Amino acid sequence: MGLGIILLDDVYPGFPGDVRNASAFPFPVQYDVATGVDIHNLVDLPDKSPCLEPVIQSARRLERMGCRAIAAECGYFAYFQREVAAAVRVPAFMSSLLQVPLAQQLIGPDRVVGILLAQKRYISERHLTAVGIAPGSNFVVGGAMDDGRCEEFDHLWTRGLRSDPPGACYEKAERELVAVGTAFFGQHPNMGAMVLECTGFPPFARALQREIDIPIFSWGTLLDYAYSVAVHRDYYGHV
Repeated sequence: MGLGIILLDDVYPGFPGDVRNASAFPFPVQYDVATGVDIHNLVDLPDKSPCLEPVIQSARRLERMGCRAIAAECGYFAYFQREVAAAVRVPAFMSSLLQVPLAQQLIGPDRVVGILLAQKRYISERHLTAVGIAPGSNFVVGGAMDDGRCEEFDHLWTRGLRSDPPGACYEKAERELVAVGTAFFGQHPNMGAMVLECTGFPPFARALQREIDIPIFSWGTLLDYAYSVAVHRDYYGHV
């Protein structure tokens, strides 16, 4: 078994590259739903304590299935990084935000890491410190969906704006994400790398990188790394 991925208890499609769409992964994945933990409960509500036990139980089910590492579907699962890591005996990669401290070390102290969130207002200090991000260090945050700028993502995820059935246009979603990502980069001339928080952003990461030409970390890079750690590759060649 490869990576175990905790899914939200929500129903919507994901483009290839989205964590809930297994078709693009070059390694085996196993999904499990954290019962009762939907976008509203995990992201919107201030009191996230009711989510903890279902998340831990999901992680433990994946471990029992034989998964070599545990990941999750939403960057805001960072809130429970420490608790899940303590509850299982395999590595836990609960958020793409785990890559922020690494990115900070790679670019040096005079440049900043841009953290592009789905919605900036829902991030808290606990989300950051749980994955090792020091408050006040060299990072800046932006919200891709703030002010209705990514309408196609609202059609998938946002209460009251979600279409029935949930769906989105790939080309329009790409244009919207690239536009907000490029604008975010333009607001911070000393940005040396960008970390995409949301699991719905990796399908468009390469298109964004073509525009801003800096290192981009995403759920895609995190899961590739997680699998390489849990199942190290063999080497073949000639001497």
